Amino acid sequence: MTEQTFLAPGEPVDLDNCAREPIHIPGSVQPRGVLLVVQEAGSVVLQASANVETVLGRPVDVVLGRTLGEVLGESPARVVLEQLAAVPDHRTRNPGLVHVDAGGRTAVLDVVVHRPPPATAEDPGPVFVVELEVADGPRPLTYASTYESVRDAIADLNRAGALTDLYDTAARHVRRLTGFDRVMIYRFDAEYNGEVVAEAKRADLEPFLGLHYPASDIPPQARALYEKSWIRLISDVDYVPVPVLPTDEPLRGAPLDLTYATLRSVSPIHCEYLRNMGVRASMSISLLRDGKLWGMVACHHYAGPHAPSYGVRAAAEFLGVALSARLVAQVEEDLLAESRRASGVLARLVAASRDEDVRLAQAVTRTDDLLSLVPADGVVVCAGGDLATRGRVPDEAVCRALASWGAGVGDTVHATDHLAADPGAPEAAAAAGVAGAVALALPDGGAVVWLREEVVRTVDWGGDPHHKALVVPDGDGVRLSPRQSFDLWREHVRGRSAPWDERHVSNAGDLRGHLVEALFRRGQAEVSAARAIQRTLLPTSLPSVPGWAVDARYEPAGTGQVGGDWYDVVPLPDGRIALVVGDVTGHGLATAAAMGQLRNATRAYLVDAAPPAVVLARVGALARWSLPGQMATMLVAVLDPATGDLEYAKAGHLPPLVVRADGAAAWEPVRGSALIGLLDGEPATAHVALGPGDAVLLLTDGVVERRGESLRVGLDRAAADVGRPAVGHLDALVDRLRDPASDDDATLVLLARD
Repeated sequence: MTEQTFLAPGEPVDLDNCAREPIHIPGSVQPRGVLLVVQEAGSVVLQASANVETVLGRPVDVVLGRTLGEVLGESPARVVLEQLAAVPDHRTRNPGLVHVDAGGRTAVLDVVVHRPPPATAEDPGPVFVVELEVADGPRPLTYASTYESVRDAIADLNRAGALTDLYDTAARHVRRLTGFDRVMIYRFDAEYNGEVVAEAKRADLEPFLGLHYPASDIPPQARALYEKSWIRLISDVDYVPVPVLPTDEPLRGAPLDLTYATLRSVSPIHCEYLRNMGVRASMSISLLRDGKLWGMVACHHYAGPHAPSYGVRAAAEFLGVALSARLVAQVEEDLLAESRRASGVLARLVAASRDEDVRLAQAVTRTDDLLSLVPADGVVVCAGGDLATRGRVPDEAVCRALASWGAGVGDTVHATDHLAADPGAPEAAAAAGVAGAVALALPDGGAVVWLREEVVRTVDWGGDPHHKALVVPDGDGVRLSPRQSFDLWREHVRGRSAPWDERHVSNAGDLRGHLVEALFRRGQAEVSAARAIQRTLLPTSLPSVPGWAVDARYEPAGTGQVGGDWYDVVPLPDGRIALVVGDVTGHGLATAAAMGQLRNATRAYLVDAAPPAVVLARVGALARWSLPGQMATMLVAVLDPATGDLEYAKAGHLPPLVVRADGAAAWEPVRGSALIGLLDGEPATAHVALGPGDAVLLLTDGVVERRGESLRVGLDRAAADVGRPAVGHLDALVDRLRDPASDDDATLVLLARD
């Protein structure tokens, strides 16, 4: 689209159409100079701009097909070729200076040489481009003279101690160098909306400082060109584009890529945009950070066409490069200062997290350090199942919803200043006044979420950013025209918080590593404590009962956590023997503590000579009162050694597995009963008569259950595989019955009659 942007029938009317304009291959140049495309082999001119006669005194049809020596003269051609071959990046040697015989007069020309972008990384291309402009200013242009022209500016930039000082210094010096009526430093946000952060201008001009401009004013493909070619001049917005002839580069049969051309013709929509602003000439210098477009130096002239010489442009470009470098350095300095400050805050938070006498969530919210590390109105911490807050936060229900959302953000720190638009964010948070959040997930399913309230921002735009384009009649159709009004347009932005600084988001990422370590360390301590408790709960020895043999095995889960299985064998005062097997739901210290309470209560009730069903009823009542929400299964059996009668009752547990003297094995009937924690009243009582050679096994479900298999199948398999259990051989029996991939504890108690 070299003339204007037309709309196809039914195509939406929007400046987004401009994003498809191939501005790197316009097929034309600006008329302030001429362009030649030269074949590498033989230096033959393949293409030329149609205005070549105005500079070289030779019509374009005479130039095409001639060697560069024939067109420029042998001496100027040699300068061009030497300039092309001098260094890998020949653009660093631009411009050269040549004297050309132009139809009987001597033309002193700046010569700029570059290669078009290669079709592939391995293909440097068969042609190079020569651009010629009438030389102006002191010559020859050298590094030293370029540096001299910006020496004061560099010194001022180095003295600047803050970003605002850098912006003002750069704008002032670029205007002094180039003579433009207005020079602005333009900074992009994350969405490439621009803000004028510094300005140097003619006194009579309306100020643009502080105005914002929408990202659509500079389409994506234009931003991409600014990252490759750092400076662009439009000396007269009313120029008539000069076509490059022939249109396609002959060797490739494709339009010539003018990405690096200083004379590249620009989009007619952009020229119209500038005319709508009253601008007659424009120059832009890219400001890059890590190779990406961070901002621009935008120069405008209103009094008429304005064409700074290449030397002046080179000096301004050098200043732009220096500003980019100083900008990066200043950002790094600010990051270093923030890092030092944050390190002190982190050190205090790490120390707090190591106080294992205090729950982690409580430990890190005892002071405002979390709100100092990441400035926010409030913070929610969920760790180890505990919830704690600091600062201004919503009610507990909303805080828990935010913690749940934060737990799902993955391994990276997630930041948003528009929480309501974030997928999965709790709707109640916005209703509670939360507009922005930074969240990090913890490996235990917890999270830390910093919160910011809504900040109603007033944004002053240079024209209404929502009316990006107008439809202008053009013959029988229409074409797009850019915004025609740049009057102050004020917008009140709602539903957003103040944006999060990337330095503070980085601080949150640093904290996550320390919290993960603290959780691991606390988890290890908790596992050690739970194992110690569990060891005290398991019998150190089993009683000797004349005529009977008793044996037991406990196999922990393979997860490294302490489970809820326990067993007990208790001689009773009347000579009977009580056997207990239990399984508390969950893992860890809380589960081990619950095991201890249930075990001791069971012993007490058994010693009181209560029958199994009464023992379970009392344990169930105790659990509902002292362990609300805790669930467990239990089986309590009492053996009369003299008669072989085994009386038992169970709460949600597996029944006994009886193995007769002849080897026949069968489960006692399964009678439904509620779990401890839900049991209200006495469960059913049953009796088993054990004769000589008979045995009974009391198991937890970890012995028989397997993933993807019903419990009934597991019970049938266990009965078939149990064989003749014998004292001293329970390890092999557990290995035979248990799922090798099981992540549950396995407990087995054997009672066998001689």
